[in-house]
Amino acid sequence: MKGPMKNVSLSLFAFLLFTGAYSLVNAQTSLGILVGPSVPNLSGGSNEISQDYVSRLALHFGVTLERDLGGRFSIQPGIIFDQQGGQRNGLQPIPSTTSPSGGYDYADFNNASILNYVEVPVLLRYKFGGSQSWYQVNAGPYFGYLLSASQKTSGTSLVYVDKNLTPLTIPVPPDYKQTVQAPPQSFDATTDVTDSIHRINAGIQGGVSIDLPLSEAQTLSLEVHGLYGLTNIQRYAVDGTNHTGNLLVSLGYSFVFPGI
Repeated sequence: MKGPMKNVSLSLFAFLLFTGAYSLVNAQTSLGILVGPSVPNLSGGSNEISQDYVSRLALHFGVTLERDLGGRFSIQPGIIFDQQGGQRNGLQPIPSTTSPSGGYDYADFNNASILNYVEVPVLLRYKFGGSQSWYQVNAGPYFGYLLSASQKTSGTSLVYVDKNLTPLTIPVPPDYKQTVQAPPQSFDATTDVTDSIHRINAGIQGGVSIDLPLSEAQTLSLEVHGLYGLTNIQRYAVDGTNHTGNLLVSLGYSFVFPGI
């Protein structure tokens, strides 16, 4: 593990331990684990490179610590591994390598943006319901640290100079006065783009859950959360602007232990 990553991970771990210790001596506390699918997407887009992403299927998992605040309220920090990003398939822009003025060419291929974050949500929760099941609504901020980012592309396509599918042509020897259509290009590649993305992300999230008690100390839960990142994740202006977003469906298990 690299130095900065190790420092952040240790800081987050220390934060959770501190919160847990404080909760234990002040109020009833629940320690939980959760896992489930997620449906991330990238919104925004100030140029063609950053536009037209749609959702893809991903994964999240983590641990939470819920502290009773009295009444029906509680606060719940956590540490979550969350896959963000999006995908864009079909005809899409690529940086031009032939135009002296830059701009874009176009090709037909599959393109997935895969962003792996460790996130620390802090949620205020309100509980209502009866003895057989409880319902909760929750909302709060979250803070994320980018672990890695990659662009995974696949497919083979002709390269076009515009959206009207005008093929790219290249000059041929010996005099280079005649041109022929450029051959199809393979786009099978996985590119590390971590250095092109801001490491820190922050946003808001909210959701609902149903809690099913298994015993006085154990609870099974099903939660649905929506997240929206408030930070432009793109480091460089040439890449446009994007904000992360995610729909999480979590299956959780928690156990309760009383304050000391």
